[in-house]
Amino acid sequence: MLDARALEALRGKKNLLAFSAGVDSTALFFLLREADVNFDIALVNYNTRTNSDAEEAYAKELAAKYGKECFTLSVKLEKNDFENEARKSRYAFFENSIKEHRYQNLITAHQLNDKLEWFFMRLSRGGGVKELFGMGYDDDRSFYRIVRPLLKTQKKELYEYLTKHKIKFFEDESNDDTAFERNFFRHNFANSFLEKFGDGVARSFDILEQEAAIFEENFFVFDSIIVFKSISKIVDESNAANALKRIGYLPSMAQRDEISSGFDCVVGGAFCVAKNEDGYIFVAPYVKTVMQKDFKEECRIAKLPPKIRGYLATKEVNPLELAKQIDYFFGSLGGLT
Repeated sequence: MLDARALEALRGKKNLLAFSAGVDSTALFFLLREADVNFDIALVNYNTRTNSDAEEAYAKELAAKYGKECFTLSVKLEKNDFENEARKSRYAFFENSIKEHRYQNLITAHQLNDKLEWFFMRLSRGGGVKELFGMGYDDDRSFYRIVRPLLKTQKKELYEYLTKHKIKFFEDESNDDTAFERNFFRHNFANSFLEKFGDGVARSFDILEQEAAIFEENFFVFDSIIVFKSISKIVDESNAANALKRIGYLPSMAQRDEISSGFDCVVGGAFCVAKNEDGYIFVAPYVKTVMQKDFKEECRIAKLPPKIRGYLATKEVNPLELAKQIDYFFGSLGGLT
């Protein structure tokens, strides 16, 4: 059930499994053990359901039984925009744990049903090949890699595995609430579609993964700064969203519209997207700070957009040197300097 490429990426590395005690992550816990992959676990307790504390206790029980570290975080979030806030708090916790304990990979239990749900969600909003294809078996982030070993496996197979081996797991009753967008697509489209066409869906995603590589945009990456060449408004919006995702932020549709309106904005109060006069689009953390006059002048000469300069200053980046690196990467004639 585990993707061979994902297993190759995990073996011999220090791995952290995003654990919830639900069907997917519990099955993955035991499948990784069978595959002799070393990992520890991390769980966020949102305190929203009757089983929240029991799930946390189960995570600690499994960790103790099988000799693993278990990191937990207890949070309470406002109901407004819960999904987005939960994701932000979850990944902030995972990333802090990864930094502190020097993990190389974050393992998530996304499976084929999740992938098809994403496809339908993006199809309903308007998305290109890269976005319709969605997540692959791995994604590089600024200081770690996300690895998804279950993307070719249907959820029903995970149920069958847990039942066969009599492994305890918890059901998340919030998954039945179709007020959440993903649940709406899950119950109305994805589950029934996979029941009839699961094998074909898996093959199609394999083909899409290979074809999506044709459309890969060259990203220049420096620390948490991503730079790409402008192509068209639609492609630029997609690339900006992918760049933001890569450095840790998933923009909403309203934010994507804001980005594409001028490619000069701050999203989520923490990240910026800015285009310079030579058609390069910069995506970076947004920082407000006092800058020296000479530094600002060097940024102007290097044609680095104002919104990214604060981050460059806090990182003590030489603007002219960065511009040369970008220029060299894209092989432009005149470029940024």
